[in-house]
Order: sequence, then structure tokens, then C-alpha cells
Amino acid sequence: MVDQFTVETQGQGLLEITGPVQSAVGKAKIVEGLCTVFVRHTSASLVIQENADPSAKRDLERWLNRLVPEGDPFYEHDAEGPDDMPGHIKAALTATSVSIPVSGGRLALGTWQGIYLWEHRRRGSRREVVLHIGT
Repeated sequence: MVDQFTVETQGQGLLEITGPVQSAVGKAKIVEGLCTVFVRHTSASLVIQENADPSAKRDLERWLNRLVPEGDPFYEHDAEGPDDMPGHIKAALTATSVSIPVSGGRLALGTWQGIYLWEHRRRGSRREVVLHIGT
């Protein structure tokens, strides 16, 4: 089964999408299998990360912004602004897809894990997420 949904982002940062992904897994009525989540953009990414303590999310966001700063004179690609090339680099360093086993009809995530869309642009955007859920 292939499904998709749209995420409205409000700017840079991690936005948890575990709920809509789990909902799609439930609709698929698959007891055991695999759910692949894919984001259809070059300046956003996906990560599975801590979902209990918000300070972990803030630390990750600050760390990646420090690693890939805006305004580096090395960047040539800035057609859409100073966060354009840093957004592409951040997406290249993380992932555009993640795969999660399905067990008992549910995502087999750990107790403290959530699926996050990571928006790398300062402006908000409509991000398309595509799911493949199969046995």
C-alpha cells in the first residue's frame, strides 16, 4: 500500500509525524511488515529520535545549525536565500527516508522513539511525505 500526507512546517526544526504514520499503518491492516517513510524534498529530512524530553530536540537543532551555518562564503547556491544551501547540506547529512518494522499492526519503535520531519528552511513549507507499507 502506498499512502501520503502533507505536513505544514512553520520554519526550521523537528516536527513529530509518528501519529499520521501510525494511523496509515493501522489503515493498511498489516500485522507484520515494513513501513518506509519518504520525504519528497531536498531541504527537509527524516530522523527517528527521542520523543520524550524536548531538550534533546532543541540540542539536535542547535548542533546541526552550528555544524552547517548560514552565510558561509564557500556556498555558491543561494537562489532562494541564505538558508538555501545549508538546507540541502543538512538534508544530505541526515536522511530522506526511514524504514520501520511493523509488528502486531503497530510501528515497532522503541519506548522513547518518534519519527520526525526535519525542516531545514527558515520559512514554512508544505512538505509531502510518502509511505510504503507492505508485508
